[in-house]
Amino acid sequence: MKTATKIKNIFIIAGDILALYLSLFLMLVLRYGSEFGRFTDQHLMPFTVIFAPWLLVFYIAGLYDPRRLRNNMEFLKTLSLAIAINAIIAMFFFYLIPYFGITPKTNLLIFLFVFAAIEIIWRRFFNKMTASISAKTKIALIGSSRATEETYSFVKDNPQLGYEITVWLKTKNDFSSLKKSGDWENLADKNDIDLIVIPRYFKNEPDAAKIFYRLLTLGIDVIDLPAFYEIIFQKVPIDEVNEEWFLDEIVQKEKFYDNLKRGFEFLAALILGVVLLPLELLIALIVKITSSGPALIRQKRVGKLGEVFTLYKFRSMVALSADGQAETGKAKWAERNDARVTAFGKLLRASHLDELPQLINIIKGEISFVGPRPERPEFTKVLQEKIPHYDVRHLIKPGVTGWAQINYRYGASEEDSAEKLKYDIYYLKNRSLIIDMAIVLKTLKSFFINQK
Repeated sequence: MKTATKIKNIFIIAGDILALYLSLFLMLVLRYGSEFGRFTDQHLMPFTVIFAPWLLVFYIAGLYDPRRLRNNMEFLKTLSLAIAINAIIAMFFFYLIPYFGITPKTNLLIFLFVFAAIEIIWRRFFNKMTASISAKTKIALIGSSRATEETYSFVKDNPQLGYEITVWLKTKNDFSSLKKSGDWENLADKNDIDLIVIPRYFKNEPDAAKIFYRLLTLGIDVIDLPAFYEIIFQKVPIDEVNEEWFLDEIVQKEKFYDNLKRGFEFLAALILGVVLLPLELLIALIVKITSSGPALIRQKRVGKLGEVFTLYKFRSMVALSADGQAETGKAKWAERNDARVTAFGKLLRASHLDELPQLINIIKGEISFVGPRPERPEFTKVLQEKIPHYDVRHLIKPGVTGWAQINYRYGASEEDSAEKLKYDIYYLKNRSLIIDMAIVLKTLKSFFINQK
């Protein structure tokens, strides 16, 4: 299933590269007519250089995420915005780096219009093709839990993922007859099933291993709901897993990577701290001038294995509000349009510059660049009591950004914390250099694309 997604992504990227070079060729033909060959060498290398960051912007914008490949207004807006960002990159490149000896104006404008037209047509065709033409994996879904219902709705609404639920056995009466291997084989044969998604507890039923092994030999995959849910949502359904699942899946197998990551982060934070010191001093000065109170605030947060540490941030709120609750005072759930935020604080939060002092925390080894966001002790105590498995997120260091931050909307409530935990556990289970790089790159998306 993951292989199919990789193949699709390779196909999309290849199509985008072809669209870029086809647009360059058409631009030269439109601009120079039959003499376009004389100008090919002059334009080929410079445009090839800018194509690399263009594809990176597409990745950051989520244009290679199969969950987003749908012919709707949201996708069109994202694609258009990514092209606009790339146009700005191209202008900066050609006019600030005169190395290649060309500063195209009309040519760049023609190229952008041609590429926008070709890319929109290509992407709409690809989205439609993958949603309707490509062969889908036919699924028999079993169970009626909330996660099962989420799965059914999501697969139905996202045909581009390549799945089709042809049978959904909701109640025990529906699947009580599935006792012997022959019963499962008949279900699969009658409905042309490729994949059976079962509740996790089915694996503990008598003869389950023999039955599912038999199906495997017939070319029918069997997967439990948490595993399939994780594949399509890229998060873990905490209502569907128990302590046994954590013992099986959340193992400390990343010790080497975690140690390597710590060494790299220490050096990176140290270098960034020195390079950005003038900017940090300027921000501190403006914070002091524009509102009364300290420029730097210190907040208690919960780190790895529940240890409490002091987190540093530039103050973005008033030092003391009328109700006695302030950024430096009693803990309170933050709000997106919080009245306590100062005018300059809004700018700091929008640009995430208020988090620059956390380089100190990274150097001290208290947090990482990537990991679950650290909460205040007051909130953590409540969330551990109300949300199952919440303390598992403390097995690794918290981070400045994380998998939950790039995949879930801004929120500050117990319900939001429960949803974010699904992403935190997914990261805990799958963390690696690749996923960390993806998180860092996609974090940049928040600078120019609104999050849900």
